[in-house]
Amino acid sequence: MVAAARLLPFEHLPCMAHSLQRTVTVSLKDSGLERRCNKMEFYAGDGKEDAEKQISTDHYPGAAKEQGCHGELAKLQKLEELLEPCRYVTELLGGEQYVSCSVVLPALRHLFRVMEPSDDDPVYVLRFKKAFTTDLAQRKDSTNLKWLKITTALDPRFKDLKCLTKDERSEVWASVRDLMMRETRAQQPPAETTEEPSPKKRRRMSILLCSFDSDTDDEEESIEHYLDRYKAEPKMDIEGCPLQWWSKREGAHARLAPIARKYRNWLNVKKD
Repeated sequence: MVAAARLLPFEHLPCMAHSLQRTVTVSLKDSGLERRCNKMEFYAGDGKEDAEKQISTDHYPGAAKEQGCHGELAKLQKLEELLEPCRYVTELLGGEQYVSCSVVLPALRHLFRVMEPSDDDPVYVLRFKKAFTTDLAQRKDSTNLKWLKITTALDPRFKDLKCLTKDERSEVWASVRDLMMRETRAQQPPAETTEEPSPKKRRRMSILLCSFDSDTDDEEESIEHYLDRYKAEPKMDIEGCPLQWWSKREGAHARLAPIARKYRNWLNVKKD
């Protein structure tokens, strides 16, 4: 069944919002914080009063009771702050009325940066951050990274590819360049079939073969020119719509527009 599905002309990408939720669940369990989360419903914003009552009735001996209560609440509040970026990214990746596929890599880069360890982090936060980044990195590597990188490059909001390393950026633009080359060749009319030339005529024609290299070089330079023109475009505002951006500029980026159309048609966009 899986092998048959791979033969279909579709690209597969898991739901990254669900993957992120699984990462949070696994990280809470592996870091030993799952029990504390049961005392307070962070995402719903409810249950804080119940958690406070539960903590205040814990069996802390004597003067340690109040100190223990405040200590538990402080940990819960710290964890709530730590999980806030995860809630924001989950809502961002789960959107249905805007492009979300090209946002995946910038959003994950943001989470990795937020979860970097700090000297001020308590031990339980360090455990959570380590479990979180390890699990999220594994899930990221199991996605269709090549497709995500190209969709990010074709999104005018993120075409600087700052969410990737410099080496990865070069690889992405090389992939886009290859796609443009294949698209250009696919649009060329098929060569007319002619009779097989005689050996004498074939020898004469071989003298002209050097011109083919020149044609190929010109084609590559033309593609590079169109790609540089797209890179030189100002970045679009983060609140803008990349679909509208491309609709207005298809003529200016005639060579790149078919590639962008193919990738943006696959993006997660709700159609009324």
